[in-house]
Amino acid sequence: MTDSKYFTTTKKGEIFELKAELNSDKKEKKKEAVKKVIASMTVGKDVSALFPDVVNCMQTDNLELKKLVYLYLMNYAKSQPDMAIMAVNTFVKDCEDPNPLIRALAVRTMGCIRVDKITEYLCEPLRKCLKDEDPYVRKTAAVCVAKLHDINAQLVEDQGFLDTLKDLISDSNPMVVANAVAALSEIAESHPSSNLLDLNPQSINKLLTALNECTEWGQIFILDCLANYMPKDDREAQSICERVTPRLSHANSAVVLSAVKVLMKFMEMLSKDLDYYGTLLKKLAPPLVTLLSAEPELQYVALRNINLIVQKRPEILKHEMKVFFVKYNDPIYVKLEKLDIMIRLASQANIAQVLAELKEYATEVDVDFVRKAVRAIGRCAIKVEQSAERCVSTLLDLIQTKVNYVVQEAIVVIKDIFRKYPNKYESVIATLCENLDSLDEPEARAAMIWIVGEYAERIDNADELLESFLEGFHDESTQVQLQLLTAIVKLFLKKPTETQELVQQVLSLATQDSDNPDLRDRGYIYWRLLSTDPVAAKEVVLAEKPLISEETDLIEPTLLDELICYIGTLASVYHKPPSAFVEGSRGVVHKSLPPRTGSIESPESPDAAPPGVQGTEQPAVIPTQGDLLGDLLNLDLGPPVSGPPMAPAVQMGAVDLLGGGLDSLMGGGGSAMPANLGAPLGSGLGDLFDLTGGVGTLSGSYVAPKTVWLPAMKAKGLEISGTFSRQVGSISMDLVLTNKALQVMSDFAIQFNRNSFGLAPAAPLQVHAPLAPNQSVEISLPLNTVGSVMKMDPLNNLQVAVKNNIDVFYFSTLYPLHILFVEDGKMERQMFLATWKDIPNENEAQFQIKDCSLSADAVSNKLQGSNIFTIAKRNVEGQDMLYQSLKLTNGIWVLAELRIQPSNPSFTLSLKCRAPEVSQYIYQAYETILKN
Repeated sequence: MTDSKYFTTTKKGEIFELKAELNSDKKEKKKEAVKKVIASMTVGKDVSALFPDVVNCMQTDNLELKKLVYLYLMNYAKSQPDMAIMAVNTFVKDCEDPNPLIRALAVRTMGCIRVDKITEYLCEPLRKCLKDEDPYVRKTAAVCVAKLHDINAQLVEDQGFLDTLKDLISDSNPMVVANAVAALSEIAESHPSSNLLDLNPQSINKLLTALNECTEWGQIFILDCLANYMPKDDREAQSICERVTPRLSHANSAVVLSAVKVLMKFMEMLSKDLDYYGTLLKKLAPPLVTLLSAEPELQYVALRNINLIVQKRPEILKHEMKVFFVKYNDPIYVKLEKLDIMIRLASQANIAQVLAELKEYATEVDVDFVRKAVRAIGRCAIKVEQSAERCVSTLLDLIQTKVNYVVQEAIVVIKDIFRKYPNKYESVIATLCENLDSLDEPEARAAMIWIVGEYAERIDNADELLESFLEGFHDESTQVQLQLLTAIVKLFLKKPTETQELVQQVLSLATQDSDNPDLRDRGYIYWRLLSTDPVAAKEVVLAEKPLISEETDLIEPTLLDELICYIGTLASVYHKPPSAFVEGSRGVVHKSLPPRTGSIESPESPDAAPPGVQGTEQPAVIPTQGDLLGDLLNLDLGPPVSGPPMAPAVQMGAVDLLGGGLDSLMGGGGSAMPANLGAPLGSGLGDLFDLTGGVGTLSGSYVAPKTVWLPAMKAKGLEISGTFSRQVGSISMDLVLTNKALQVMSDFAIQFNRNSFGLAPAAPLQVHAPLAPNQSVEISLPLNTVGSVMKMDPLNNLQVAVKNNIDVFYFSTLYPLHILFVEDGKMERQMFLATWKDIPNENEAQFQIKDCSLSADAVSNKLQGSNIFTIAKRNVEGQDMLYQSLKLTNGIWVLAELRIQPSNPSFTLSLKCRAPEVSQYIYQAYETILKN
């Protein structure tokens, strides 16, 4: 009689009847009743009401009945914790039963009851079972510790179970050792920082001894544990490898992959010159090949792992190409994976064989597989140069089949072959062009357009071909639109006379009619390049292209090393590190291969980062305000000012480079003052503050004469000249617009590009009446400094766009920095001294102002008109010394010392500033103001 009868009951009042049967005196009846309860529980009925009655059946010697009751208990203990406590006494009793099977059953069930209230009652029975004389009980108790740790980690640590587990690694029974290792590994995974598996050569030796005798799953636990061990030298690594190698011939594929993982890891430490290294390589191939005769799902897992192994050590399987040839009845996922490995193993020696095989695949019926096969032919051409010609002719044969998807894939890979071998196979372009009409996939269309644009000079009707694509421009995918835009610009640069209309058409389609930001940006870049500097455009767009590398889809080396440590796990199938797909609180430890023999890292710290590189695990220290400021000044502001002008680097200006340094001083916070300020000021810089500073009268900021910024030749007849001025705190751009064209100009507008100090128009450009031919108009455009900031080179460069009814015109001009000197730039004397001392000496720059024969007072008055304030003046040995300060609109303070010798027309200017690259431009401002 089968057990199915327990599932077929339809009686009414079922629970009531079961209750009666459970309390029956007859053992058989009790047993039948428990079976019915378990059957109801299995199909999802709620039989928790019978909890006390079922628990009463625990007091029995019948092992089968006990198992059923324990099964019920595990299921309902969580929902009935108060009831479950009733069972504790029975557990304690069962843990001392003479039958080891019952003792083990009790301890196993205890581990599965995840109820906090009960756990503390279970510690004593568990402690006894861990020391039980029967190995079956000990191995079950070892796993129970891991389960208990998951429920209440603190309890396990307090009770000393972890130390007992560590002792079990030295147990005489291999199964106990394996389970102890499994339990410790599990606990260590959830607590990466705890050094539980403290492996040393002695414990490794015990594990290796147990490895030969335990079950296959025990072997996997031990091998995984070995893989986390770091041998102290290559001799120890070799001896471990020798003892692990026999596992490669195991029937269980999981054991084989775990052994491969250990060997791949320890091979890193073996020198390639060793005979043993060669032997090991030979031994690794057969087990991997054997895995490919398993069922398809296992084959797939094996192939994903082999893919990693081949990338790390292709020499292992270099003679085994044939086993990766596809069989007609392989599922598609196995076929695609085999193809991938075939390409990785392709070399000059076997390429003929591989190509013949791939050509065969390209005539299969499975579309995905055919596509991948055609792509594989192209990858072989790129990987093995000697085979390129044969690959190209194979691809041409395939194009002749006129099978749509084959043609499209072939065109995509031929594009890559052109990139790898320029000026070699371009003769096939004509054949490709014949198939233009049949292309309907974005990637193939984009590849064909790239070919036409790149080799436009070799294709007579290139413009017609590209024009045919342009007709449905808005229906194309972004990939094709971008490629078409670039191809037409290339064509224009190669044949400017015939394709002017075409390029204008595509640029307006891309910039005005498209809502894709990538396309618009690329369109504007090309438009500006072509309109401002065709020569530069040619250099940019038609630049020499780098050759493409042979393997573009290799896994990045550090990730590959990490994945090798995860062979035989999900990570090796996904080809992603566990941190990418394991969620939850468990810490995922990043594993890495041991350093190669002979590498510079010291054996004591195998994971030591190279000097100067911070280890990944170290917490980042948040720098103090002062350090941040230091970094800002060191990073952005590069070499001293007297050097050549800097390339545009980091944004500046939006940040107060003083980092609150001066402001905190000014806010009366005495604590921030240098200590010695309270003391009487001695000689040197100190004395100058005892003297009265010369303060002049306001005479207005210097305004340079207007110069031509945009000549009429470059702007279709519009000439723009101008200058910058600052009056009573407001900056303006004074412009003269002259119409030298033959038509009226109107609809003027102006825009600035982002610049170093955020200069931007504060109002629109207002030209009240249309500008007739040969007429001029003067305009004063107010500016502010709240625009977007980007560091320019030179710092005072301003790029301007002016639009009118004819076109948009671009020009750039340099503004004098003194228009940015603000009216509250006069620093208090004490502050000046403190700041001068505070700014490091390397930030000081010296300049000579020649041919200037003004007196110190005249200099002071003139500079004050442009908001450079004299704080003090003194005479030292016949020289006049002026100490001055100024402040820029973005809050940067500049301190100056100007030395004037009455008989000498050369002045010496020393500037100190926390942003030293502005010094050069401050000096230019000084020179401009003093000489005009």
